[in-house]
Amino acid sequence: MHRRLAALADAHGARRLMSLTLGATPVVISSHPDTAREILSGAAFVDRPPKAAARELMFCRAIGFAPAGEYWRRLRRVAGAGMLSPRRLAALEGLRRRVANGMVGRVAGQMERCGEVAMRALLQRASLESMAGSVLGLEGDAVGEELGEMVREGYELVGTFNLGDHYYTTLWGPLMDLRGVGPVCRRLAARVRGYFGKIIEERRVAGDCHQRDDLLSYMLALPEDERLEDSDVIAVLWEMIFRGVDVVAILLEWAMARIALHPDIQSKAHKEINEVVGSHPITDSDVPNLHLLQCIVKETLRMHPPGPLLSWARLAGHDAQVGKHVVPAGTTAMVNMWAISHDQNIWGDPWVFRPERFGEQDVSVLGSDLRLAPFGSGRRACPGRMMGLSTVQLWLGRLLQEYEWLPARPIKLAERLRLSMEMKEPLACHTVRRGEAA
Repeated sequence: MHRRLAALADAHGARRLMSLTLGATPVVISSHPDTAREILSGAAFVDRPPKAAARELMFCRAIGFAPAGEYWRRLRRVAGAGMLSPRRLAALEGLRRRVANGMVGRVAGQMERCGEVAMRALLQRASLESMAGSVLGLEGDAVGEELGEMVREGYELVGTFNLGDHYYTTLWGPLMDLRGVGPVCRRLAARVRGYFGKIIEERRVAGDCHQRDDLLSYMLALPEDERLEDSDVIAVLWEMIFRGVDVVAILLEWAMARIALHPDIQSKAHKEINEVVGSHPITDSDVPNLHLLQCIVKETLRMHPPGPLLSWARLAGHDAQVGKHVVPAGTTAMVNMWAISHDQNIWGDPWVFRPERFGEQDVSVLGSDLRLAPFGSGRRACPGRMMGLSTVQLWLGRLLQEYEWLPARPIKLAERLRLSMEMKEPLACHTVRRGEAA
């Protein structure tokens, strides 16, 4: 969809703003940094349009879908203080490093058993372990199969096309759920409530929230006047895991595909790690000095943004001026970040994977520079962007530090857009432990 919309905008000279209708829903799409900023930072565009699967799976609540207001701001404050602040990121480094150690060990095990490494399964497992530890305080065998199964089913449901989403302003909307997404989502939501409700009750009975270092314990230990209802706690916990696992695993798979395809860039990254870090395992404090590593992550985000249409669109709460045009209330607004990050007028050679471009110009990926804002911008920017970026940089560094990576079979960069933009065919690699190549 992101490619087709970009081609349509080019054909009509409408990169700054293009208007069309999807079903009964009026839509405007920006493929230009200037109008993208006006949408993402505009006071009119602070709410999300209804999407049946997301609404049901997030219990009509959670940070990503709650209407802008005091309740939404409160959720963001709690999540920020409990998990996403710089202090909490530093405190959770040990967990991310333990998961990285386990991932490095599993790479060796897979090579010994199968002669290749199935990267998607490896990265999804590591990402689930990291998020389960950060959010629920569960590690190792405590992270059961049920949680992973619920996350995978949720991805499928949110990524399923539902015609009713484009007729939500009409009485026909619920009747146009031709694939029955709504009922299946409600059944999964009931499983999620039961799973998290049990964990919450066990934590209360244990009474050790003040001694534990995870988001659930933080939320349960809040003072009485700040405490959230259990339904709100479940929504926040589930959303953090659901979105966190998805983005980290998908971004790392794209980065590893590029590493395997570009041995010259991989060799430079190995050299940088040797010179800057040496033999000790990479830590968060090493990453700021690994400039090429950071550039590789940025270039991966540019060429393969996980949310090419910024995942979920915005809804105009009232009439708003965007560029030279008035966008009426009730219009869905989307930013085609893929189109912006592949604009030749901005990037010069957008189809070439060239991490060095970010050494030549300083471009932040955290939302301040709309030439590359893969995590969004403004008040609805992804609150976990720093945590996701820190995890990807640390784990990519460890995988490069330990191994040389080669394609196990031809790598195809075809895309599949579901909840996020993932590789259509899962990546498989051969590895050689560094220092053993001879």
